Amino acid sequence: MISPSQQFAATLIAELVAKGVRNFYISPGARSQALAIAVGQLAGAGKLSLTVRLDERSLAFTALGRAMATGEPSVVITTSGTAVANLHPAVLEAHHSSVPLILLTADRPSELRGVGANQTTNQVGIFANCLRSFIDVPAARPSSIPDAGSLASNAIANAMGTANQAGPVQLNLQFVEPLSSSEPTANSILSALASSPLASGAEHEELLEIEVDDHTVVIAGADAGADAVRFAEKAKLPLFAEPSSGSRYGSSAIVNYQAGLLGPLAKQVRRVVVFGKPTLSRPIIALIKNSSVYVAKSRKHGKFDVGHNTIASAWQLEPTGVASSSWLESWKEAAGSSDARSEFVEAVWDGAGSVPLLIGASNLIRVADSCVKPATVRAYSNRGLSGIDGTVATAIGIAQAGTGVRALIGDLTLLHDIGSLNLSGLRNLNVQLIVGNDSGGQIFRKLEVAKTIQSDLFRQLFLTPQTVNIEAAASAFGWNYVKPESLAELSEAMKLDGFVIIDYQLDSENA
Repeated sequence: MISPSQQFAATLIAELVAKGVRNFYISPGARSQALAIAVGQLAGAGKLSLTVRLDERSLAFTALGRAMATGEPSVVITTSGTAVANLHPAVLEAHHSSVPLILLTADRPSELRGVGANQTTNQVGIFANCLRSFIDVPAARPSSIPDAGSLASNAIANAMGTANQAGPVQLNLQFVEPLSSSEPTANSILSALASSPLASGAEHEELLEIEVDDHTVVIAGADAGADAVRFAEKAKLPLFAEPSSGSRYGSSAIVNYQAGLLGPLAKQVRRVVVFGKPTLSRPIIALIKNSSVYVAKSRKHGKFDVGHNTIASAWQLEPTGVASSSWLESWKEAAGSSDARSEFVEAVWDGAGSVPLLIGASNLIRVADSCVKPATVRAYSNRGLSGIDGTVATAIGIAQAGTGVRALIGDLTLLHDIGSLNLSGLRNLNVQLIVGNDSGGQIFRKLEVAKTIQSDLFRQLFLTPQTVNIEAAASAFGWNYVKPESLAELSEAMKLDGFVIIDYQLDSENA
């Protein structure tokens, strides 16, 4: 007997694939079984890429990493209840950094809500205002099958941002028993559908001309890209580019711009031109708040106006005028930071080559911001909310895009996502987790609290020293473990393929 649930699920998955979606992620569950069967059928026929992960939190961040690297939506499939709630951290990151995700969350039928039914919660609105679109899809029944084609088209369009910004969408799919059947197959349904290319995001032609002079600088935050470099070089302006900006290269890039901002040069800045989403340093935010601000609109990060003082913004910015060579050269005089941490970070940055580099959102990305030299490194970081959650899983997702990944992370970042070391269902990937191990949250030494409470309490509440044996954890999960004792040994370790944890010890007292 054909189950309406299976008929609908098979049609929905086939419609998504026919419309160009390729990357599917699933965690095991009963209520989502019809979706799982359909995805498995198409994966077996080579029509899509399927990743199965044990827990939904790791699942979602892996899907996020894949979508970050490819620009294509990842489809995340879960059963009902807490499984859906565990997607929330990755959904928040996807929302704030405009990463396309399509969430297919299985649910009990609406008549079971609020009556004490097992594994049932209100999944309507569970992600609040973090979605580009949401549809609570009624259960497929013999007399009524939801229109899977329209649901798939709308989900793709909203996830890809054909009208607005890209980001997560949710189809909350109610299923009634029987929850699955062997027919119809997703393969047979797909064979009858016409294929079409994946929809692309909207293009914007709006142009704003900005007058520049010797009091102007360009700031490139996360995902600023080549436009920031082009603007700065055309106007001969200093470019303050964060490591994950995609703009930290070229003749205008300043290595240690933060040092300049702590001196008299900062007082000469009157106008800033912002690309992407700056998040890394307080001096940059202070500069923005105290200057005339012009902003390049971002399809990745949306509105940026932290000082509520933006004069104008547009999709394309064009400079009028050119700064003097002395203005740019004065900013280049500040030398990059130099200590053991900087040397470690520089070694990883310089050795990145063509391999994508994911930098955890903690202390090491700030070290990189003060020392790494301009280079066309393909760098990523979860800067939507600047959290360390899910970094290991995100790295694995980036590696699935086909070129491997190196992740530069702290020990707390690794431990926070240690469950994502589970390699079940993963194969043939090159993932290096390069851990700057300083036994705790050394980033907090730079905050006011480090000077306002007793050292023992500060150590307990903020440094949170850890005693986990990373080598044993690596072995338990099947990762190769290396502990280099020098930068030369680090360089050799970075040549290893497969799943590798490189544990590099840093001084915990001089962070």
